[in-house]
Amino acid sequence: MKERITITIDKDLVDWIDKKIDDKTFANRSHGFEYLIKRRMDAE
Repeated sequence: MKERITITIDKDLVDWIDKKIDDKTFANRSHGFEYLIKRRMDAE
């Protein structure tokens, strides 16, 4: 089950995620953050 959260991050990071969405790398912001956090978690 997924849980809705709210975060505050640097504008440059938001712009980068939004560019990846435009490039079709991520479906949306949630997908981008979830993917990147999971990769980091798996690396540990």
